[in-house]
Amino acid sequence: MFTEIHSCPELMECIRTLGFLPLLESGIDGFSAEAMMAAECRYRPLPDGGWEWPLWRWKGPVVTEGDCVYGKFFASKAGFISRAWWPDFLNWRRHAYPLPDEESADGTVEAIILATLREYGSMVSRDLRAACGMVGPKMRGRFDAYVTRLQMGCHIVTEDFVYPRDKHGQEYGWGLSLLTTPERLLGPTSCQHTPQQSHALMLQHLRQLLPEATEKQLLKLLK
Repeated sequence: MFTEIHSCPELMECIRTLGFLPLLESGIDGFSAEAMMAAECRYRPLPDGGWEWPLWRWKGPVVTEGDCVYGKFFASKAGFISRAWWPDFLNWRRHAYPLPDEESADGTVEAIILATLREYGSMVSRDLRAACGMVGPKMRGRFDAYVTRLQMGCHIVTEDFVYPRDKHGQEYGWGLSLLTTPERLLGPTSCQHTPQQSHALMLQHLRQLLPEATEKQLLKLLK
């Protein structure tokens, strides 16, 4: 269905060409960065208990150098949007996921999260949660849900990934998303279309890109 990806530059080019690309399984057969990886680039456990997964390591350089935007954009799962399609995607999603009224409980929490992130510029989730004072029992799940919704609405994106280092200075682990606002990362974004026009343009593009997908599956990607 799609060309196999063997390198980080090929992944970057794929995102530019497709415009939209979920990181992992998307519900549409073959449509994810994971599914497009060549066999030698797939996840591989090592005898010492470690692992190799080029895609996971590539996502950092892709985010910082690949002319795209990354966040939890597809049914609350991570993926890439090309810079070419970002204005329409942001235009539609901010219409579909408006910020709640600040007088409501949810509005207050989301306003605090955004205000804190704007004050500090960029933060990993655990530091952002602590700075927002959401450190009590069961608060992590609630906080993560708010941040995910803010990402779905294109109010928060991932700027890079932060990895801990061992005593030899080597990075290890799965890494933490360094969160920021798209305005800080990209500057102001304008779009000449209405939100409904942006949605129609993206849906038309996805229909051509994924002719075997159902309308329900395509709409879910943009929902």
